[in-house]
Amino acid sequence: MMSTIGLFAHVDAGKTTFAEQLLFHTKSINKPGRVDHKNTFLDHHSVEQERGITVFSEQALIKTDRGHYQIIDTPGHVDFSAEMERMVRVVDFGIIIISAVEGIQGHTETVWQLLKEQEKPVFFFINKLDREGADKESVMNEIEREFDIPIFDATNFFQTEHFPAEVIERIAEQDDLLLEQYLEGDFDENLWKRYMNKMIQTSTIYPCFYGSALQSKGISHVIEALDEWTNKKWERMGPFIGTVYKIRHDKNGHKLTFIKAIQGQLAVRDKINDEKVNELRIYDGQNYRTVDKVHAGQLFTIMGSNQLSIGETIGDTSNPDKYKMLPTMRVKVEYGKEESDREILQLFDLLDAEDPSLQVEWNNESSEIHLHILGVIQLEVLKQVMLERFNKSIDFSPPEILYKETIKQPVMGYGHFEPLRHYAEVHFRIEPGVRDSGVTFENRCHVDDLSLNYQRLIKQHMFERAHTGVMTGSKLTDVHIILINGRAHEKHTSGGDFREASYRALRQGLEQADNILLEPYYEVKIKVHSSLIGRVITDIEKAKGMFDAPVSEGENAVLTGKVPVSTFRNYPVTFASFTKGKGSLQLRYAGYYECHNPEEVVEKIGYDKNLDPIYRSSSVFCSKGESYSVPWQEAKEHMHADIKDI
Repeated sequence: MMSTIGLFAHVDAGKTTFAEQLLFHTKSINKPGRVDHKNTFLDHHSVEQERGITVFSEQALIKTDRGHYQIIDTPGHVDFSAEMERMVRVVDFGIIIISAVEGIQGHTETVWQLLKEQEKPVFFFINKLDREGADKESVMNEIEREFDIPIFDATNFFQTEHFPAEVIERIAEQDDLLLEQYLEGDFDENLWKRYMNKMIQTSTIYPCFYGSALQSKGISHVIEALDEWTNKKWERMGPFIGTVYKIRHDKNGHKLTFIKAIQGQLAVRDKINDEKVNELRIYDGQNYRTVDKVHAGQLFTIMGSNQLSIGETIGDTSNPDKYKMLPTMRVKVEYGKEESDREILQLFDLLDAEDPSLQVEWNNESSEIHLHILGVIQLEVLKQVMLERFNKSIDFSPPEILYKETIKQPVMGYGHFEPLRHYAEVHFRIEPGVRDSGVTFENRCHVDDLSLNYQRLIKQHMFERAHTGVMTGSKLTDVHIILINGRAHEKHTSGGDFREASYRALRQGLEQADNILLEPYYEVKIKVHSSLIGRVITDIEKAKGMFDAPVSEGENAVLTGKVPVSTFRNYPVTFASFTKGKGSLQLRYAGYYECHNPEEVVEKIGYDKNLDPIYRSSSVFCSKGESYSVPWQEAKEHMHADIKDI
């Protein structure tokens, strides 16, 4: 039996301490480390030890009398939630650790939603019962209420001779057949155990444990549950399928690609994408051993493959799901004049391979390196990583909000590119897309109008880069581009012509469109004493947020809503001040919505669409051996192919 268990929590809930106890109780380590002692098995990076938080996901192996498990400890700080999300994809079961004092916090909800969407079975462990103010019952009620799921107290389940009555009732509530048998007094313990196992693995019911990881209480019960309820069967036959979930580089700069085997087997000297596998490693913390073969269910690492990237599925051509934890801010990298632009960019490209959410890019116009981030703590870590790994001292500009652009109504876009001895023409219909769909493409062009190879080339050009809008030059998103018509020349069409025509058709359409500026929003949940709810409402209104009517919970009031990141990212400091640390503020990335102050943002960014080095709205035609430019307003009337406005 081989299962991958992911450990998830809001920062400071005790997740890393819990991981240490799992390793200690299964004799994987001789003594549990402590975060405050900077000697934990999995948080071995200096940046983690200094800050006392998990930044990089790490894995360890544990063995019990009944099974082998791969444990992944994930970051609990919101700034590193992109790393956490990548681990969600490869775990078989999740354990969410929740503080018995603080209860469900912002990142806890984010973790829960991701695990739920990926249909991963979940255990809950209520930690820190040794702390003053701990309230196990309150947290269990909160889990059921906030996550709308049936949980049961599993802490002493394996210590009782027979099924606890409350567990029997909870299981019976989820199945009509069992409920009928239960009411008739017909109870077959083996049958109920089988049903219970199935319900846990299909996320119908959720075991909940409690204890204190620091005091080593409650851990053994979780280990018993892993043996009983996490049986995972893998298909070792058939072609190899694997998912790349992490990339790292060793001290010598060699690329390490971490893969979860989903199906089949892989051996040394087998090939992945025509590259021979020279070495297979199984990692356990910082240590590893080499093996000749790996099989479905295992986490393993290969050396040196330059082709593979995070999120790629080997042996499966289906499109992977998009990640949801997206950066909301952009910064410029600042470094001394003595440093080489090329060298600094190469180092950030290496970090980009390890964390694709950075989206590192070189701006030719300003000769600057830009990257995307989730929060300011991430910047502090990046500065330390650059100094320790590469001996490079860098800094960053103040973070700026990442805006996006889309359109309200469908438009037609026309592009023609015909300087001397060149020729290409493209007609697009550009429609508003589904929210968070990015840029999608559809081909309705007939082969009688344009040959299939040119149609494919146009599609390729639409996905070779991230396109930008005309308002601020921000990334274009949520648009559906339909190829309607096009034209090529038998002699004069050459490489790059359809790129020029396609880009011009896209930009010509955007010039006519009702463009919308989008900005990132937080989903906010605030719990304060009822006397302070008026202040909170005022603050959200000032921040241009939207919210539902407050809900009373005893002496407290709970308010939920959405608010722009730009107006609310510094609010936690203000909130902690006026609540004296007694309120609860949860912020989660909610996606992109219409910008609350587009005119102000457009003016501040000052993007001049006519000076964009990549895009032109005009078309180029040729007459009597001379090329001439036609502005976008007149381009449609000059097109050569039939106008098919559909």
